[in-house]
Amino acid sequence: MTVTRVFLTGFMGSGKTTVGQMLARALKWQFIDLDQHIEKKHGQSIPHIFSTQGEAAFRQMENEAINEMTQLSNVIVSTGGGTPCFHGNMDLMNQSGLTIYLKLDAEVLKDRLMPAKKSRPLIANKSDSELLDFIREKLREREMYYMQSAVKADATAVGVAPYINIIEMYNQSNKG
Repeated sequence: MTVTRVFLTGFMGSGKTTVGQMLARALKWQFIDLDQHIEKKHGQSIPHIFSTQGEAAFRQMENEAINEMTQLSNVIVSTGGGTPCFHGNMDLMNQSGLTIYLKLDAEVLKDRLMPAKKSRPLIANKSDSELLDFIREKLREREMYYMQSAVKADATAVGVAPYINIIEMYNQSNKG
């Protein structure tokens, strides 16, 4: 199976959107940020969906969006940090494309997320130490899902070349 669909997984702040946009440009593929796709489709922001309809409704919308993504080709999808953890999404992504976990440790994630605290509702009011504790706790909960990704990538890698190499190597190994 030639890779025509890549799902980037990982914690918020791991670089899924940045890497995804660069990779899509380099491959001349479409880039889709799953959260933005859901917001556009439902005409509401993610925080608004959470506050008015609850997490369960959002996770159902997310699953529907993943199912839509499985029908597309030549696409890089940046998933939400919790996407792999619900409704069998990780299995669905693994069955329909190449999954890449952008892996970073909690301290690096904290440093990356500090400047963006105000724009991220889950971490907006947390002190530095609370933020680090939050990240560690969430990583413990989610890493078992992230680790099911076909590829685990060091997200400190700079540029798009390492990710293009991953896709090319994956394609070569599957020519069998």
